[in-house]
Amino acid sequence: MRTAYRVETVRAAEAALMARLPEGALMGRAAAGLAAACCSLLGKGRVYGARVVLLVGSGDNGGDALHAGARLARRGAGVTAVLLGERAHDGGLAALRAAGGRVVDSAADDPFEPLAAADLVLDGITGIGGRGGLRPAAVPVARAARGSDAVVVAVDLPSGVDADTGEIAGEVLRADVTVTFGTYKPALLVDPARSCAGALRLVDIGLGDELPGVPDLEALQHQDVARLLPVPDAGSDKYRRGVLGVVAGSARYPGAAVLTVEGALRGGAGAVRYVGAAADAVIARHPETLVHAGPPDKAGRVQAWVVGPGLGDEPGVAEVLASDVPVLVDADGLRGLDPALVRARSAPTLLTPHAGEAAALLGVARDEVEAGRLAAVRELSERYGATVLLKGSTTLVHGAGDPVRVNPTGTAWLATAGSGDVLSGLAGSLLAAGLRPLDAGSCAAYLHGLAARRVSEERGPVTAGEVAGALGGAWRDVTSGS
Repeated sequence: MRTAYRVETVRAAEAALMARLPEGALMGRAAAGLAAACCSLLGKGRVYGARVVLLVGSGDNGGDALHAGARLARRGAGVTAVLLGERAHDGGLAALRAAGGRVVDSAADDPFEPLAAADLVLDGITGIGGRGGLRPAAVPVARAARGSDAVVVAVDLPSGVDADTGEIAGEVLRADVTVTFGTYKPALLVDPARSCAGALRLVDIGLGDELPGVPDLEALQHQDVARLLPVPDAGSDKYRRGVLGVVAGSARYPGAAVLTVEGALRGGAGAVRYVGAAADAVIARHPETLVHAGPPDKAGRVQAWVVGPGLGDEPGVAEVLASDVPVLVDADGLRGLDPALVRARSAPTLLTPHAGEAAALLGVARDEVEAGRLAAVRELSERYGATVLLKGSTTLVHGAGDPVRVNPTGTAWLATAGSGDVLSGLAGSLLAAGLRPLDAGSCAAYLHGLAARRVSEERGPVTAGEVAGALGGAWRDVTSGS
């Protein structure tokens, strides 16, 4: 599992570790890992004679870049440091000069000349302490670096992003690779900052024992999902595996019901009970579905409900929320949803909005949600007393008292009609199997994204039905190594 911590926590861990180490040892570890990553990016036998430019700010981030540059210079690289701050790390400057590196002060010299021929640029301008985008004086240099043919490597974090939130409030230097130290930072996992970080490389500097056991963010990997997924045994029957009730679809949107039911069946539900106006379409596609004319509380025993996809103005939301089993609310079920009604429930609730629906629930503009996804998912979870799965370029899942889960799978091709219906059915089936909402939502998002990635790699654009059809393969991929 990948974990991420806020700046305050990272700084406290670094301080505790530095108190036990010789002066400069921690920066030395970071610089060594950074230099090794740069060597691998330049390629075997290409360090000697390579042209490397360091963009150096005033903080320790610039010191990491300078010390790494000194290591590269000692291996024969031509290294130039462009100073962009009011000061620079004294020890790092001394090390670079001693190794034969060149230093350019952007206030007095031409900072663009070395960038024109650079093979690799190290972004050591701001790091985790930066707020509010790049300073105006650094913007032209950052643009020149990004416009060059060089590989841009961010030191710990791309300059210009907010480390704790992933928000971008100004100009940012987009990286091809980010080499981060000790632990991931939230911005490296959450858009919009994540899209500026490029490929991620984590350098172990010994912080592990100093970091708290509960991170601020976490991202599941294959083995984590495999551990959480339900596995039937010899004593299982359809009721023990979980029966999911689905209230979805309408005369106008029958396909939403079909896709939600398919997601549930592909997600391992022992049985699906369908209530709604699209019964004929559901039975035609999935004859194993148990259909009922309604209301939901007369449909038979279920272990969880999904309500909302394609529902339009059809009834059912209030009846389902009055039940005493876990409920997933999506799409039309979210319209005008009363926080008090959700908070009063005795059983867990999982809400699955996209950014537009989240904005409506919060009473803000969609752009505000997109720009501050972490803040939005946390506020929604608190306001509704529910677990919230916020869909989008970075899908986030959060319930009170737990770290925010960041989904690492997916593809932009998932932005297609009906894909959210498949996700709702899949997550609902995992709720019915007994997973808590945080686990059901994050495992469903993981498998859903993995399935879409499998299809898109084979044929490009995907449909929601194709994503549903690939869920079995994604499930096998995850569990085959467990």
